[in-house]
Amino acid sequence: MHEVTTARIIYEADGLNMVAHLARPRGEGPWPAVLIGHDGVGLDDYQRSRADDIAAHGHIALAMDYHGGQTFFGRPDAMLARVMPLLADPGRMRAIGRAALDVLLSTPGVDADRLLALGYGAGGHVVLELARTGAPFQAIAVVHPSLPEPDARDWRDVNGTFLLCTGSEDPLCTPDQLLAFGRALQEAGVDWRVDIYGGAKHAFWARPTNPDGSPAEGLMHLEATVPGVGYHPKHTVRSWRAVLDLFAEDRGARRA
Repeated sequence: MHEVTTARIIYEADGLNMVAHLARPRGEGPWPAVLIGHDGVGLDDYQRSRADDIAAHGHIALAMDYHGGQTFFGRPDAMLARVMPLLADPGRMRAIGRAALDVLLSTPGVDADRLLALGYGAGGHVVLELARTGAPFQAIAVVHPSLPEPDARDWRDVNGTFLLCTGSEDPLCTPDQLLAFGRALQEAGVDWRVDIYGGAKHAFWARPTNPDGSPAEGLMHLEATVPGVGYHPKHTVRSWRAVLDLFAEDRGARRA
């Protein structure tokens, strides 16, 4: 494991000042690079900690921001008012993702030939839009993502490996949706796999919170959120292990 340094990175996208989190191993590198897209609530401590963990495993990781520094804990209506127009506009998602990717690629020590992506919820859709329009990700992991239409023609020029994860009880990203998307990837000749976590709901990695945003006991959030969200501690660990295994597999394939 590597010693990690972090930094707060401010850049402009979508008419807003975005506040990203950069984590990197100590040393000049070059290091593989990972772009992380947060879920609809916003860039929080969980995604920052994922970037830190990825950096400890030998990558430079940028957890992007697409809310201009805001989070929407306890404000599901405000979150949907921000996220739904974004999801309806692929060009806007690509522009937001491209701005973050440019920040990552301009970071000293990044190996641009070893580029990976991780996305949660709407952030998964952002990184998928980048992939289908030419970003050369070697591996892409998306967890309960919003998905583009499953059209194989969009993915025929994509060479990366895809890991698609969701909970069996997620009403917003169902197993059937992931499998339909996977079939489109297969028709396009893309390497893909699906992990379905039994009994898990949407955002199953998100620890429960009180109305003030502080941690809560149990498995359910006590603050307002969208329907179908629930914490599953075992699958949180399992899904993260699957992401790290995917990224390690990519490194091993490139060394072979």
